[in-house]
This record gives sequence, structure tokens and C-alpha cells, in this order.
Amino acid sequence: MKFAKLAVAAAILAATPALANEQVVAGATVYGPQGNQVGTIVSVENGQAVLDTGKHKVPLGVEMYGQGETGPTITVTKDQLNGLVDAQLAEAAAKRDAALTVGAEAMAADHAALGTILEIDGDNIIIARGGDETNKVTLLRGHFDATDHGLMARLTNAQIDEALAAQAQ
Repeated sequence: MKFAKLAVAAAILAATPALANEQVVAGATVYGPQGNQVGTIVSVENGQAVLDTGKHKVPLGVEMYGQGETGPTITVTKDQLNGLVDAQLAEAAAKRDAALTVGAEAMAADHAALGTILEIDGDNIIIARGGDETNKVTLLRGHFDATDHGLMARLTNAQIDEALAAQAQ
């Protein structure tokens, strides 16, 4: 979802002037177009400043911030930014849910084959790993995303194996 959050924010904030902005530091309060608080920058790393609105943590390029008298600024309000992120998350969840069907092939986060969906029981997705119905694993609906490459788990096969081994102990 990080990519989704970044994409929506980048599109909306494209009008923000790109300036060298020394105000964009962790702990800085960010203000919107009417001077109202939007949130606090929680980290700045690799050209990204993560803005915590209290509802979402939104990664924005440091160039998306303007300079204001009281601190860094962006061109949208807190409600607008939260609404944009909410809409993009809802769209991503709808695409994921449409892709989660019995018989669908899923891949792991490292693009390796994960298996075939055998059953969907609420938020529990039962996968036959490698297509082997005797080698099942249950993941949660939230562990999946619909991508341009197909249905993808947010976990690698190695992470799933580690979790299963820890459960067995």
C-alpha cells in the first residue's frame, strides 16, 4: 500500500514547488493551504518524508513540501489527504477481493509461485502450496494484493515457512 499512498499523494501534490526545504525534518508539523495542521513528519529517508496525519502514514517526496512561516506546507488539507488515501485503499481492497477466487494462482512477495486458492472462509484464504492439496497454508485476506503481475501475497515463501516452523514448536 505504500506505493498506492505515494501515487495518490504525488498526483495531488504535483503543484507544490520543488525547493530545497530544510524544514522537512522528523518531528516537524506540516500545514495545509489554509494554515491548518495536516500532520507530523515521522521520518525522512532516501528522499521520502513520511507524514503522519493521525489516520495514515503517507510517504511523500521531500520535493512535495513547500516552505511556510511556521513550517513545511503541502497543498491539501488533512481531510483531503486522508480522503485520498482512504479512496485508494478501498480501490486496492476491491481489486484484491475480486482477484481472491477459488482456483486462482497466487505468488509470494518475491514473485515465486505460492500456490492455488482452495477455499475462502471469510478472511481466511486456504492455499495449496505448489498446487499440492496436502500442503496447505492459511493466510489472511489482508496478506494479499492484486498487482499487475497477478495475485501476490505480502509474504515470501521463506517467511511463511518460518512462521509455520515457529507455530510447530
